[in-house]
Amino acid sequence: MARGKIQIKRIENSTNRQVTYSKRRNGLFKKANELTVLCDAKVSIIMVSSTGKLHEFISPSTSTKQMYDQYQKALGIDLWCSHYERMQEHLKKLKDVNKNLRTEIRQRMGDCLNDLSYEELCGLEQDMESSVKIIRDRKYKVLNNQIETQKKKKRNVEEIHRNLLHQVNSKEEDPQYGLVDNGVDYNSILGFSNGGHGILALRLQPNHHNLHDGAGSDLTTYALLE
Repeated sequence: MARGKIQIKRIENSTNRQVTYSKRRNGLFKKANELTVLCDAKVSIIMVSSTGKLHEFISPSTSTKQMYDQYQKALGIDLWCSHYERMQEHLKKLKDVNKNLRTEIRQRMGDCLNDLSYEELCGLEQDMESSVKIIRDRKYKVLNNQIETQKKKKRNVEEIHRNLLHQVNSKEEDPQYGLVDNGVDYNSILGFSNGGHGILALRLQPNHHNLHDGAGSDLTTYALLE
């Protein structure tokens, strides 16, 4: 079946356009390779798709640079020279920018001021004042952040202190923690035994013999609840 001719115009559908490009590119490279083999010709094809992707075909026995050199020789032009001149112009612009920046830096440090006019000195002064304001604002912001951090740490410490005082006061006010008192000045301590099932009252009884010797008190244990 013979294929019908298609109208040569831009394919609007991006997917179909990319598929057609890929198929025809492969066919073109195949024909270029056949031309290289059959005719001993040097063929170079450079293609850039609508998506910006580069495709290239170069005859196996040559290189891209050799093809460009032969192209320049045949036409009598120098592609590299014009490219080199553009690079030199760009380099000169970069050097000028670098020189101006270095001069501006030295002027901000108080050097190279002799060639400046009164208006330029006023402008430089305003720029310096603006820079100082920005630096000062940043410094105050950092300082305030440090102060707020220290305040938070202090509040955390105070909160922990209040919680500890509350726990101590709660233990003193709880009847379970009452002291055993029989008219003698004893120090009493509550303890737990058997995994917390039994409550014991521990009484430190003064040992009158040991008090004179500087020794400790005797410990007596009373079972309050089993």
